[in-house]
Amino acid sequence: MKNSIVTYLVKRFLRFDKEQPFIFLSALLAFLGISLGVMVLIIAMALMNGFDKEFKKKLTIMNYPITVIPKFYGAVDENLLMDLENKFPELAFSPYVQSAVMARSGSKLEGGYIFGVNFKDEAKVNSVLNEVINKINIDKFDILIGKSLKDEFNLFVDDRLMYIFTHVEPGGLSVTPKIKRFKIKGIFDSGLSAYDKAYSYTTLSSLQAILNIPSNQYDGIHIYSQNPHADIIRIKSELPSVVTIKGWWEDNVNFFAALELEKTSLFIVLMLIILIAAINIISSLLMTVMNRRSEIALLLSLGATTGEIKKVFLYLGIVIGISGILAGVIFGISGLWILSTFDIVNLPKDVYPTTTLPLDLSMKDFVLIVIGAFAIVIASSYYPAKKASEVDILTVLRNE
Repeated sequence: MKNSIVTYLVKRFLRFDKEQPFIFLSALLAFLGISLGVMVLIIAMALMNGFDKEFKKKLTIMNYPITVIPKFYGAVDENLLMDLENKFPELAFSPYVQSAVMARSGSKLEGGYIFGVNFKDEAKVNSVLNEVINKINIDKFDILIGKSLKDEFNLFVDDRLMYIFTHVEPGGLSVTPKIKRFKIKGIFDSGLSAYDKAYSYTTLSSLQAILNIPSNQYDGIHIYSQNPHADIIRIKSELPSVVTIKGWWEDNVNFFAALELEKTSLFIVLMLIILIAAINIISSLLMTVMNRRSEIALLLSLGATTGEIKKVFLYLGIVIGISGILAGVIFGISGLWILSTFDIVNLPKDVYPTTTLPLDLSMKDFVLIVIGAFAIVIASSYYPAKKASEVDILTVLRNE
C-alpha cells in the first residue's frame, strides 16, 4: 500500500502543471541536458578509442611489432636469423640493413631512411608493403617510396631518384658522400605521411653493396607477432648478449601516454555537461518541494512517513535522470551508426591515419559513462528529497 502511494505521487508530480509550467520546463531541460551529455560522451569516447586503435595499427606496421638490433658492439648475422627461425617457426622474420639518406629530385632535398630488405620476407611482416610487392618484380637498385615523398617530388613509377648516403668515405684529401640513383618500382601508402616521406625500401643486396656490408650480416631483424608483448619475453631469453630486442611501443610511450591523458581529460570535461544538467534536476525538485509544501505536510499528518516523502522526490530525480541517460544512450548509439554508415566527415589523409572517422566504443567506457551519469543523478536528487522530508507540519498547516 505504501509503495503504491509513492508510485502515485511520483506520477502525479511528473505531470505538466498549467499553474506552474516552469517546474516542468526545468525538469525537461534537465532531461535534455543529461541526454545530450551522455550522447556526446559516447561519441567522443568512441572517436578517441578509434583514433587510438588506428594509430596503434599503423605504427605497429611501420615500426614493426618486434625488432632485434645489435648492442654497442657485435652484429646481427645469418646464424642468429636461422637460429630464431628454428626456435620460433610461428613468427615471421625479415632481416634488414638501413642507412640515413638524403633524397634529391631537382633542387629539392628530403631526409629519411632507406631500408635494404628481402622483399619476400618483408611481405610477411609489413602488410603495407605486401600490397605493393605482390604486384611488381623488384630487381637490384630498384626502390619503393612512400606516397608523401612521391607527391612532394612529383615522381612516377620508373622515374629515377637520387639518394645521398650519409655514410662517407675518404676520397683523396676530401670526404665524399656516396651517391646512387635508384629506379622507382612502386609506391606504398601507410596512411602516416611522416613514414611515407621518410622511409624507402630497396633490395637487401643493393644496400649491402653500397655500404660494403657482408651478405650474411644485417643491421637488425624485424619480427611480426600477433602478441608482441608476450613474444618479446620469449625471444629475449634466447638471444645472445651481443644483441638486444625492442617492441614497437617502446618508441611511442610518450605519444600514447598523451593520448590516454587527453582521453581522460575529455571524459572529465564532458561529464561536466551532465553535472550542469543535474543542477536543473536540483532546481526542478526544489521548486516542486516549495510548491507542494502543503500537500507534503498534509500527507505527513495523515500518516505518511518521512522516508516515503524522501522516496517520492528521490524517485522523481531518478526517473528524470534515468530517462535522460537512456535517451542519451539511444541517441549516442544512433549517432555512431550514422557516422560509421554514411560518409559524412572526411579527414585529411596527410594529417590522420584514415580518411573516415574511426569509431570504437569500448564496453569499459560505456559502463563508466552510464555509472558516472547515474551517480550524478542520485547525488543531485538526494538534497531536494531530504529537504522535502524535513517539512515542518505545524508551521506549514498553520500558515496555509
